[in-house]
Amino acid sequence: MADEPYLAASSTLRHGPALVVLTGPPGCGRSTLLQRIAAAVPGPVHAGGGLAMLAGVPALALSRAVRARLPGDDVHLLAEAVRSRVRGGLLILDDLQHCDPATVAALAHLARSCRVLVALRTPHRLPADLHDALREAATAWLPVPPLTGEQSLTLARRTSARLDEATLAAVTGRAGGNPLAIIALARQAAAGRAPASAEIDQMAYAIATALADLPRPARTALAALGLLGRPAPAALLGPGAADLQAAGLVDTEPGGALHPVSAYVAETAAGLLDAAARTDMHQRLAQLTPPAEAARHLAAAGDPAGAYRQALAAADQATGGERASLLLFACGLDTPVDLRVRLAAADALLVAGRAGEAASVLAAAGARATGAAAPLALEVAVLHGEALLQAGDPDAAGAAVRGVPDAAATAVVAARDRVLLLAALATAPMSALDLAEKITARHPQPLPGVAAALAAVRAEHRVPGWDTDLTAAADPAGDPLISRWSAWLLVEHLAADGRLQESADVARRAAATAAETLSYGWQTRFLAAADWALALHGPSDGTESLLRQAGNLTDLALPEQARAYATAATALIEADTGLLAAARGRLKTAPRHPAADWVAREAAWLDGQPERGDTDDTGDGLLAGLHAITARWAAHDLGVPDSSPVPTGLPGPARRTLTAWAVGTGFPAAADSWQPIALREQIRCLIAAGLTDPDRDRAVAALLRAEELADGAGLTVLAGRARRGLRQHRVHRDVRGRRSQGGLTQREQDVLRLVAAGEPTRRIAGQLGISSETVDTHIRASMRKLGARTRTEAAALAFAVSPTRPDTSDNSEDGR
Repeated sequence: MADEPYLAASSTLRHGPALVVLTGPPGCGRSTLLQRIAAAVPGPVHAGGGLAMLAGVPALALSRAVRARLPGDDVHLLAEAVRSRVRGGLLILDDLQHCDPATVAALAHLARSCRVLVALRTPHRLPADLHDALREAATAWLPVPPLTGEQSLTLARRTSARLDEATLAAVTGRAGGNPLAIIALARQAAAGRAPASAEIDQMAYAIATALADLPRPARTALAALGLLGRPAPAALLGPGAADLQAAGLVDTEPGGALHPVSAYVAETAAGLLDAAARTDMHQRLAQLTPPAEAARHLAAAGDPAGAYRQALAAADQATGGERASLLLFACGLDTPVDLRVRLAAADALLVAGRAGEAASVLAAAGARATGAAAPLALEVAVLHGEALLQAGDPDAAGAAVRGVPDAAATAVVAARDRVLLLAALATAPMSALDLAEKITARHPQPLPGVAAALAAVRAEHRVPGWDTDLTAAADPAGDPLISRWSAWLLVEHLAADGRLQESADVARRAAATAAETLSYGWQTRFLAAADWALALHGPSDGTESLLRQAGNLTDLALPEQARAYATAATALIEADTGLLAAARGRLKTAPRHPAADWVAREAAWLDGQPERGDTDDTGDGLLAGLHAITARWAAHDLGVPDSSPVPTGLPGPARRTLTAWAVGTGFPAAADSWQPIALREQIRCLIAAGLTDPDRDRAVAALLRAEELADGAGLTVLAGRARRGLRQHRVHRDVRGRRSQGGLTQREQDVLRLVAAGEPTRRIAGQLGISSETVDTHIRASMRKLGARTRTEAAALAFAVSPTRPDTSDNSEDGR
C-alpha cells in the first residue's frame, strides 16, 4: 500500500503531460518519494521548491528549478518561460505550501504541456481558491501513506542497529509510520536520553531531541535559516554553519549558499525560540538583508512602522510586479498609510493587471467623493472607479466616481468622465451615446483616457469614423494600458464587421509592440486573434503555415481569451482539411467563447452530425452570423424547417446568406459578397446554390466552382460536399491527383492523412465525398505501394520524414 503513490505517479508521468500532487504531514517522506519518482521517470529533472519566509517572492520555487530568473508578475509569461526550459523533462517542486500564488497558478498551465510533480505539506496555508484550482488541474492527487509496520521496523533498524526489538516496537509505535519521527526517535533511544516508553508528542519530541544534540550556535544558525526561508551564505549564519554541515542538516548550493535539507526541521528550530529570541532574530536579520526582505522581518518582529519604511525604500528601487507587491505589502501593515502611497500602489497594481487588489487597496482608504473632499481624496475616488471598472464591476465603478464635482482638477474630472462613460457603455449602451455627446462638449480637447473611451462608444455603435478614432487611441506611443485596450477593441470590432485581413494586420502590429515591452499576455492575445481572423479569411500562402503557427500557440501557456482564439483557429483549419478527430479532441479543452463554440458546431456539421453542437453563446457581428448560417445548414441536412429570424448587426455577406436561406434564392450573389472576406463561406454559398437551384446547369456550374475553390485551398471536406452535390446531378468526375512521395496519388495521400487522424472508413468517405468501397481501394493500393501490412503502418510510412529519402514520385494516373 505504501508504494501505491510511487507506482501511480510514475505511471502517470511516463504517459505525457500531467500534474501529480503528493500530499502528507511533515516528515511523512514526501521529499524521499519525489526523489524515487524522479529516478524512475525518464528525461532530465528540474527540481526546486518553496521557501517559508519568501513565500511572497514571485516565481522563486520555479526559478530554483530551472536555474534562471523568471517573470513573476505575469502568470502566463511565467508558465511559458518555465515550459520553454523544461520541455520534455520533469519539473519537481517540493514544499508547495511555501510557494507564491503566481507559482501555484502557473502549475495549471504547465500541466497542459509538461510533466509536473509537486509535494504539498498538510496542513498548509494556501488560499482556498488556489487550493481548489490546484486540485482541479491535478491529474493525480496522491496522499503519501504512513510506512507499514515492517517498513517502519526496517527504517528504525537501519537508523540504530543496536536497539532491541522491544525498543524498536516502542519507537515505531509512537512514530506512527512517519519516517522523520522514526529516525529521530530511534537516534534518541539509541543515545539513551529518555525512556522510549515516555508519553511524547511524536514529531515535536523527535525534532527537538535531534536539535538538542547541536551546539547552540548551530541551533541558532538553523533557526535563522527557518526564519529566512531561503538559502543563505555561511557568513550570515555565523559560526554554527560548519556544525550544521557536519551534521548533514544543510546542503551547499552552487555559489556557496547553504539551505536546510529539511525546511520543516529548520522551521521547527525557529519555532523552538521563545518570543523574545524570535523577535531579536528577526531584527538582526533585518539589518543583514536587502530592504524588501528586511521589511518582512521587521513586520514579523512587531515593528510595522519600520517595515513600512523599508518596503517603501525597496519599492523606489523596483519596477513592474515587484514594485506593485511591495507597495501592496506596505498598505497592508498595521500602521498609518499615506493616501499617496495607496494611490501609487493602486496605479502599480493596475499596470500589472491586478485590478481587484488595486480596488481593495483604495477601498481601505475610506475616501468618499464629495464636493468637500480634499483633492487627494478625489484622486483616490477616480482611481478606485478605474480599478473597479477593470475588475469587471461597472455599476460599482460608476457609484465610486459619481460624487466627484465638476470643479475638481481637470485630470480628475477627465478620469471621472472616462469611468462614467465606460460604465454606461457596459450597462446601458444606448445611454452611452447621449453621455458621450455631453462629455465631448465638456472636453473639446480630451485627454488620452477620455479620447479612448469616446472612441470605444463610437466603435460600439459604429458611428462613421469609429475605426479612425480607435486607431488613434491605439497609438503605441501613448499610455500602454490605454493603447493596448484600444487596439484590442479595434481588432475585435474589425473582425465582427468581417474586415478580417485588417483585423489580422492590426493584431500583428499590436503583438509586435507588446513583445518589445515583454507584455506576454497582450502579445499572445493579439497573435491568437490574428490567427483566428486569417483562419476565417483564408490565408494567402495556404493553411499549412497558419496551422503550424496557431497549433504552436495552443501549446503555450495563454490567457483564456488567447487560448480560445488560438484553439478555434487551429480546430477550424483541422476540420476543414479533414482532420476532424484532431479538431474534436482539441475543442474539448477550449475555453467557452463564441469563436470556439461556433467551430465546435461547424465541425459537427462537417462530420455529418448536424444535430450536435447547439450553443447559447453566439456572440455578435460576424460570429453571430456564422452561428446562424451553420444552424441553417444543420436544418437543411436534417430536413427540418428553420424560420429563425435573421440576427441584427450582421456584416453584409452574412445577412445576404441568411436572406438567401430564408427565400430560397440569391446564393450566387451572397457567394460573391464573401469573396474578399472568407473563402470557406464563399464555397458554402456556392454549394448551397448547387443544392437549391432548380436549374440543373446553374446548379452544376456552382458546384463545380465550389469544388475548384475548395480543392485549390485544401478544404477537403467542403470539396467532398461539392462532389456529393455533383453526384446528385449525375456528374461523376475523375479527381485523381498527381503522384507524390512513395508513388501515392494525391487522393491516396488524402485518405491516409485521415487514417492517421484516426478516422474510420465511413467518415473518410463522407469527408472526401467518395464511397466506402473507394476508400478501401485507395487504402489497399497505398499498402501495396508502401509495403505496409496494415492501414496504420501505411499512414505512418506515407508521412514519415526522411531527408535522404529518394524522390519516388509517380505522376502517372494509375501508378503502373
